[in-house]
Amino acid sequence: MDKITKDVGDIQSRLFDHRPVINAEIHYFVREFEEKRGHRESRLLENLNKMVPEANEQMLPTDLEGMLSDVVKRLEAANHMAERVQQRELEAQQSTQLQGNMERLKDEWADFLKEQQRLKEEVDEEHAKAVGQLSTQYSEKKKDLAKFSPL
Repeated sequence: MDKITKDVGDIQSRLFDHRPVINAEIHYFVREFEEKRGHRESRLLENLNKMVPEANEQMLPTDLEGMLSDVVKRLEAANHMAERVQQRELEAQQSTQLQGNMERLKDEWADFLKEQQRLKEEVDEEHAKAVGQLSTQYSEKKKDLAKFSPL
């Protein structure tokens, strides 16, 4: 029974314990990186470190003031152009707003005219009713007068 439990324990450790495999991979990676590459990266960085000052000495322009004045002039021209574009866009936006306001006012005016027409028709109806009532009232008064008058 002890032998079986020992075998089961060995099988379990081989199946579920990955530490020996991971340690072997880590050692292989370290050896590959440090030993076989021979510090290639550090040599490349040293070469780059030497090349940068040499490139700066060769590429640095001699007339910095002239270049700076040219850059400033170009920046001023670009700013002027950007301001013109912004001004045009603002004018277009205001024009669009103005057109929108005009359309809105036209719609409001049309609604106002419709409302006024409806109110006029109501007043005309009330007036016609009042005229009808007054004419019937006066016709009745005339009849009453005709009854009482001897003519």
